[in-house]
Amino acid sequence: MNTSQGTKPPLPSTASATLLKPPLPSPGLRTPSNRKTIYDRNLNRTRTAELSRASFAYLFSEMVTYAQKRVTGIQDLERRLNEQGYSLGVRLLPLLLYRAPPRTATRPTRILPLLQFITTTLWKHLFGRPADALERSSANEDEYMISDNEPLVNMYVSVPKEMNQLNCAAYVAGIIEGVCDAAAMTAAVSAHNGGTEMWPGKTVFLIRFEAGVVEREAILEGKGVTG
Repeated sequence: MNTSQGTKPPLPSTASATLLKPPLPSPGLRTPSNRKTIYDRNLNRTRTAELSRASFAYLFSEMVTYAQKRVTGIQDLERRLNEQGYSLGVRLLPLLLYRAPPRTATRPTRILPLLQFITTTLWKHLFGRPADALERSSANEDEYMISDNEPLVNMYVSVPKEMNQLNCAAYVAGIIEGVCDAAAMTAAVSAHNGGTEMWPGKTVFLIRFEAGVVEREAILEGKGVTG
């Protein structure tokens, strides 16, 4: 008796079978699946975004730790923090002017409008509130002072007793210096401890403009330029 069985398909030979391997990743900058990078983001997209204080405290503490490596003293550490803030300041001025309404998006050409821009627009962008005071030195016409009673950069920094003269707000001083340079008003900015009984953590930012800036200020004032 003959029994018919189904015929099985032949197995493919090893010579004809091919394995598809995933392509190797190309070296260099990785591009997201949507083919867009950070450079494609709208500059107004994050204008109202806020960073949590915990995240800021962690990031800033890491910046201080990085700047503290291989320093020779307090002044050297403050100089490094100043340099880190400076690179941010030179970029913040054009960004904030771009985001400002068209009627107010004017680059300051005189000292007082620039300092008012720093104490209001810049301070609100960085810390969510304006600076506490803006003063002009009565002794030197090239010196101005911005006061912050509670600098955010100092709230989460524990300074040892042997470094009690250290003021990590030198980072903010660097930002101010960068904004002044971006506005073509070169200045040297430093942070100083100005604590009082009411505000023990108060910091005063001393802004000293170059002689050429002061001379140009007098010329613009004589011509009646207010901006």
